[in-house]
Amino acid sequence: AGLARALVRAARSRERRNGPLADRLLRWALRLEPQLGDAAPTLVALRRIGGDRLGAVEAARAATVRFPQAADAWFLLGEACQGAFKVKEAMDAFARALGLAERADAALRIGLLLRREFRYAEAAAMFARAFAAGAGPEALHENAAALWYAGDTEQALRALELWGTHFVDGPARVADACRDLERGAKPA
Repeated sequence: AGLARALVRAARSRERRNGPLADRLLRWALRLEPQLGDAAPTLVALRRIGGDRLGAVEAARAATVRFPQAADAWFLLGEACQGAFKVKEAMDAFARALGLAERADAALRIGLLLRREFRYAEAAAMFARAFAAGAGPEALHENAAALWYAGDTEQALRALELWGTHFVDGPARVADACRDLERGAKPA
């Protein structure tokens, strides 16, 4: 573990001057780590910064092969796949991370991807799961919008009311959000 950390530090100090050497050091560190540490995320980031999106996916996939029970490895793969525009693979990886550990960030990401595919009811369920797992009021707002576009306006208004309780000016925010939804402002 100590050698792996030393290799990661060495790679970080060389990533700007000698990217290929840093990549090689991080691959060695990934092989030496007894559990998922900094090597895989650093390698993915290095490749992403270098413009190699598919290389980032490959590095993240190597982390899931090495650590198949690590939810962080699967979440890293989801992020890398999303960055490479592999939406289906990203959703599968986030779902695997969510299956290994109840992660608010994974549920939120799945909800956002489902919403992009116009699967609003499923997205609403994921946003509710994200809120239950500890995501903040953003998950409630996303849940309300997804419910609204799924056609369940009554539940959407209830979710907005619950969302509004998290703010001092809650009633005003709820009124603004309702107006936005009624005007048809689609989520991003």
